[in-house]
Amino acid sequence: MSDSFIKVTLHNGKDHSLKRFHPWVFSGAIKKISLPPDYEGEDVKEGDVVEVYSAQDEFLGMGHYQIGSIAIRMFSYIPVNPDYLFWKEKLQKAYNFRTQLNLTNNAATNCYRLFFGEGDGLPGLVIDYYNGTAVFQSHSIGMHLIKPLLVDALREIYGDKLVAVYDKSEETMPKQAPVKAPNGYLWRKDESVTVQTIALENNHRFFVDWEGGQKTGFFLDQRENRELLGHYSKDKVVLNTFCYTGGFSVYAANEGAKEVHSIDISKKAIELTDRNIELNGIKNHQSFAMDTFEFLKHRENTYDIIVLDPPAFAKHQNVKHNAVMGYKRLNYEAIKQIKPGGLLFTFSCSQVVDKNTFNSTVMAAAIEAGRTVRVLHHLSQPPDHAVNIFHPEGEYLKGLVVHVE
Repeated sequence: MSDSFIKVTLHNGKDHSLKRFHPWVFSGAIKKISLPPDYEGEDVKEGDVVEVYSAQDEFLGMGHYQIGSIAIRMFSYIPVNPDYLFWKEKLQKAYNFRTQLNLTNNAATNCYRLFFGEGDGLPGLVIDYYNGTAVFQSHSIGMHLIKPLLVDALREIYGDKLVAVYDKSEETMPKQAPVKAPNGYLWRKDESVTVQTIALENNHRFFVDWEGGQKTGFFLDQRENRELLGHYSKDKVVLNTFCYTGGFSVYAANEGAKEVHSIDISKKAIELTDRNIELNGIKNHQSFAMDTFEFLKHRENTYDIIVLDPPAFAKHQNVKHNAVMGYKRLNYEAIKQIKPGGLLFTFSCSQVVDKNTFNSTVMAAAIEAGRTVRVLHHLSQPPDHAVNIFHPEGEYLKGLVVHVE
């Protein structure tokens, strides 16, 4: 054990997941916590760096401690010095990976996810990049405490391409966190930087409001699925439900759809959609601020393509059943109403609803609707939302494209 770090010893038999490089240690796995001689305080604090050992005193890795069911989020499985150079190297590797994906110097796309928590080796950290501005979200105290180092690293990696770093962590920090993380700029090149930007995604233009918008301002995880919709949209009548900022609508219209309708119960979302429609010079579009379920009931044989991209119906295991019933009802209405030969793009971003459960739910909806359905595509998140193979929970977005006879 290093004299510099807190030592966490696990119960016997609780080391298997760490030996398979899973990045979470649950509170029930911890047998003992030993503080170093010079530790200030009488108990481990949230955000502390800890070393994890097996019951046989075998070193397993290092991570950030946090109160809750996930007690430690691992950032290394070998002994390291978690200083500025360590954190910078993690961000540099993530940047190099996005360069491999043709995202960091792409004239057609200047927004992407730079860092995706466990998928990039730092659980609790999300960074999205929008045309010169990095939007930061910490989901753990550990990441919150090293924000100044991460900002310096981003500035060094991006150089003149970075004009601002905005922290959007107020909603993502653990509810029981002993510190507050109010939203605001962590750094700006100069005070003239505006709080919104126009971002390009596959040459489609989008207004992004990271201050007032959901998540970091835009749902970057649907980029490739929006592009796929565009390929099918020529001369079609398209409905985009739960549209938020109208991403699917813009792609469909720009790729030749005959008519596009966008629907969201939020008037603010409809305003954002209308702004993006205008930004792209689109004329064949209508938006509706109303409930999707009610809207679908009266639209039989209207649409060639329907997009179902609802918010997470379940964020916790104890409401999974209700979520599945919600997905079934939603998909039933769409399958029942869509034109013969139509395409349904249907998604779930609920992490607790796995891929097999979601597929079975869509099948149950098709059975109830009494229509023949064929699967054309299995969809997921794009590679900048990288899934660590040792952490399958990171694959939260699942979707299907189905053909309905």
